[in-house]
Amino acid sequence: MRVLNAEDVTRLLSMDDCIDAMDQAMRSLARDDAAVPPRLIMPLIDDTGLLFVMPGSSRAIYGAKVIGLRPDNPRRGRPTIQGFVALFDPETGTPLAIVDGGTITGMRTAAASGLATRELARPDAKSHGVFGTGVQAASHIDAVAAVRDIDEVVVWGRSKEKAQALAQAEAERTGLSIRAAEDPKEAAACDVVSTVTGASGPILEGAWLTPGAHVNLVGAHSPTTREADSAAITRAGVFVETLEAALREAGDILIPIEEGVFSKEAIRGTIGEVLLGLCPGRTEPNQITLYKSLGNTAQDLFAANAIFERALAADAGVEIDW
Repeated sequence: MRVLNAEDVTRLLSMDDCIDAMDQAMRSLARDDAAVPPRLIMPLIDDTGLLFVMPGSSRAIYGAKVIGLRPDNPRRGRPTIQGFVALFDPETGTPLAIVDGGTITGMRTAAASGLATRELARPDAKSHGVFGTGVQAASHIDAVAAVRDIDEVVVWGRSKEKAQALAQAEAERTGLSIRAAEDPKEAAACDVVSTVTGASGPILEGAWLTPGAHVNLVGAHSPTTREADSAAITRAGVFVETLEAALREAGDILIPIEEGVFSKEAIRGTIGEVLLGLCPGRTEPNQITLYKSLGNTAQDLFAANAIFERALAADAGVEIDW
């Protein structure tokens, strides 16, 4: 069995390769070639965090992601999310690998948005507005730039200082033109908009979006929280990863449904269905498209398997007897 740490993950899997893995994962889900049951979320006994257990299987691989979430960890100098993805041989059940879960989560989340942007954004999209200043903000800058010729990135955060620091650091790292905005409307006016915040209520208003925009809603992942107001949902053609998860966990969609201004029938389809040609994606240049991200274990397993295959070829990681 191979153990692959965070450094192995970032060295072995590029953003382009991870987007390709997300393409495979979403196609498998749409073809019913992958099974992803609802994730188990267990509060810790002392109410200091959460334990996530997320199993999944496909014809190529099966396994589970096990993640601990500790909101107070940044004060300790440790990541909020830590854990691993365990991979098993589909024929024998032999454990194949333990892969760092926090790094995979960060990369595949952005790569899934990159995939959605590739399929739904206008081909001539040039600007990218990012709401948020954390790790996912940087990852989304990479993911969107991997699929569109972006010439300007506009970052907005509730902390002006953090937004400016992120813009400067990412401009130096990527060579892109990146600036911080004081007004969120500036970020919302871009061709592609990605929200990657910890907000529990709307920080993006639909009235701010320009015709032809594509939106990636990423940060909220519970039935009672959302990053976009109802106008953003009703103005857009909405696409999801799986309908079941969206109707169980996506407050960005569930709250407008509860308000009576949106319906589950108005969801256009899944990203996998778009990839397979089972439903249309963008149908006109001025249409607003919107991808609601929740993340699922198929994405983790396909990303982890891609890393494992590259590790075998490069003899990377630590091999232990099992």
